Order: sequence, then structure tokens, then C-alpha cells
Amino acid sequence: MADLKTNFCGIRSPNPFWLASAPPSNSGYQVQKAFEQGWGGAVWKTIGAPVLNVSNRYATIDYKGTKIIGLNNVELISDRPVEVNLKEMKEVKRNFPNHAVIASIMVESTKEAWQEIIKRTEDTGIDGFELNFGCPHGMSERGMGSAMGQVPDYTCMVTEWAVSVATKPVIVKLTPNITDITLPARAAVKGGAPALSLINTLNSIMGVDLNTFDIKPSVGGKGSHGGYAGPAVKPIALHMLSAIALDEEVRKRTVPISGIGGIETWQDAVEFMLLGATSVQICTAVMHYGFRIIEDLIDGMSNWMDERGFKTIEDFIGKSLPKVSSFGDLDLGFQSVARIDHNKCIQCNLCFIACNDAAHQCIDLTTMKLNGNPMERPLPVVRENDCVGCALCSAVCPVPDCITMVEVESNRPHTTWNQLISEKPEVLAWDAMNEYRKKANFHIH
Repeated sequence: MADLKTNFCGIRSPNPFWLASAPPSNSGYQVQKAFEQGWGGAVWKTIGAPVLNVSNRYATIDYKGTKIIGLNNVELISDRPVEVNLKEMKEVKRNFPNHAVIASIMVESTKEAWQEIIKRTEDTGIDGFELNFGCPHGMSERGMGSAMGQVPDYTCMVTEWAVSVATKPVIVKLTPNITDITLPARAAVKGGAPALSLINTLNSIMGVDLNTFDIKPSVGGKGSHGGYAGPAVKPIALHMLSAIALDEEVRKRTVPISGIGGIETWQDAVEFMLLGATSVQICTAVMHYGFRIIEDLIDGMSNWMDERGFKTIEDFIGKSLPKVSSFGDLDLGFQSVARIDHNKCIQCNLCFIACNDAAHQCIDLTTMKLNGNPMERPLPVVRENDCVGCALCSAVCPVPDCITMVEVESNRPHTTWNQLISEKPEVLAWDAMNEYRKKANFHIH
């Protein structure tokens, strides 16, 4: 059987699945219930500065019958007394000594405030801290959350304050509301952070009610920007995770990363870990389905590891990072075309419409007989000589494996944009590309 145990900068847990700092980890009751059902760890809902929460707090995006592909919240940090949270943290850690209990903290931007809450919280016996530099609403207007995380100098400064007094590992939680995620990551590492987590929520306005004109969610007729999460943010999280995992400043200090953002299935979790995450944190999926999803997460990852011969999670963490490249290093000579299995085709013609209206007009509706059927019918047929391999037809096709992208021999020289430019640095990029087009006998439609 696969071993799912993790060691995240000295914080040990029976599996890599942690509750993210959010409503599901708001109390001792919830965290203990999660641990009883199999969760490996929990990052407690952020404690610190006093707040008053509002209602309504959530708004969602549903799509074609699928609920909550995206969730927006205007909820702040814990509105329960700090003393109550600390008491419950101590109880949970005493009852579950082998599970990871992480305290998420956020206070005003003074050295005394940060160091005081770290000392108070550490007395509970928790395993580590997560500095919340990511919350994009409510707290940021008060100079906390993403207001800290968007300024690398502040990130470095507060991290230094925390690390200087903490005897337990400090994880810096990064905001995605920034142009280059590597800058605050480097700042946190420079400040001595032994670990990072990302992403926090994305700044967003969820929508407008077309009848009342209210912003969603509406609080007495008014709305505000909030934090966006859920399955829809996963691609953004994966990109930012890989950017940090590949950054030289972060890599040379071997800083582990806890991945967050749209994780709902074991496949999602594996993707995060293949791109460098050592643990994963989950919130929206729990808010949607409850703690019970942990059974599928553990079984799915365990079975996948067994099938591929991975004994521990360390065997596959970061395994996909060497495949992440810049556009300039992609093979310009690689060519694929779309192939349609007419035995599976249901004649919806979405591929024809998409190609004709939004791509490269290389699919025709051709009347033909199929498998000896005496009746002729119009079927989509790809003109492979004109197909550029964009894969839009495959993406819109509703039938699994009906349209596949197949590599074909190319008349293009196998080279990259960076190689083209480096071979003739004195030639302008446009001229170099035109020369390549002539060599490859490009057919422009």
C-alpha cells in the first residue's frame, strides 16, 4: 500500500490533505470531526485582529447544472474570541497529536502585535504558523492581508518578525493579486520563511442581479469586492505554484510549498503535487460536499500511487516541473492534426461550427456512407493539410475520444523561437520568423 504520510518542513501528518484556513476550520468541533473522518491536517481559520462579519457573505457561479464552479466571499477572519480559538487549538492538538494543526494569524502591522500573538498561540502546542498575507478584502483595507503580501518589502519585514520569535515552522501564505508571484515569494524566503503556501483568493466582484441591480453578494443593497475560490481558480493556482517551484531563489533554499486553489478531487491534488506541492489545502470542496470527500481523496491517490509503483509521495512530488517551459523554448516544428472517429460521431456538428466560425476553416461536412450503411449522411471531415492542430474541435466535442489530436510528420524544421533569434542576433525577430516561414513553406489560410 502507498504511504501517504508527509513531512512538511518538520510538520508531520498522516496524509497531505489539509483543511485550508477558512470556514471549515473555524472551530475545534469542525477540525476534530475532520480528523476523525481522515483529514491529515488543518490550518485554523485566521485569528488575530478583531472583526465583525456581515451577511450575506457568499455568492457563487453555477454553470450548466454544475453548482459552485466558483465561490466569492466577503467573510473576514475569525470573529470568535482569540482566547476561545487558542483553547480549542490546544484541545485538538492534545486529542490528535499525530495530525498537523497550523495556526493562521493576521494582526496589525507592528512588530509587537505579530510577535505577541505568535507567543500566545505557540503555547497551545500547535505545529506551526501560517502568516495570512493574502486576504484581498476587508482586512486589506485596514493595511493587512494582501496589502502586506503585495509589497515584497513588507512581506520580508513581517516574516523576519515572526521567524525571530517562533520556535515552530512559519509558512507564508501568498496573495495571487499581484503581477509576479515570485517577488513576494522571494521576499518571504529572504525573511527566513521555511515554507510557503498559495494561492489565497482572487479579488473579484461575482456578478450583478439584473432585477435589483444589486452586487452579489448583497449586504442590505450594497456589495463589495471579495475573494474568489473554487474549481475555476485551479489553472491560476497551478501556474503560480509552478512559477515559485521553478524559481531559482526559492529552489536554492529548498522551501516546501503547500498548494491551494480549486482542489476538489484526488486528481487535482496529484496535479498540484506533480508541480511541486508537498501538501494541499482544500476549502470550497468541503463547503460544497462536506468532510466526507476525504475518503475519495485518500483512496484515489493511494490507488494511483500503487498503479504506478510510487511508495511515498516524495516519489512523485515535482515530477512534472521539468516539463514546464517558456513559450520561447517550445518546438516550432511539432505538428498535430485532428482525427475524427466517425463510428463515435453523433453528428452534432459542433466541431464544424467551432472550426468554421472561430478557428481555421479546415473541417467540411461531407456526405458519405459509413460501415456499409446504405444511407448517406453528412459527417465532419478534417482536411489535414490545412489543419493547424489548435485542438478546438476536440475541446468542443461532447463524445469522449471521438476527436483526437495525432502527431504527424512536419515540414517545419525542429527549432525554437529562442534558437531562431540566438542564431542570428543581428537579425530582427520579424525577419528571422519570416525566413523560417519560407524554409517551412508555411501555408497561411
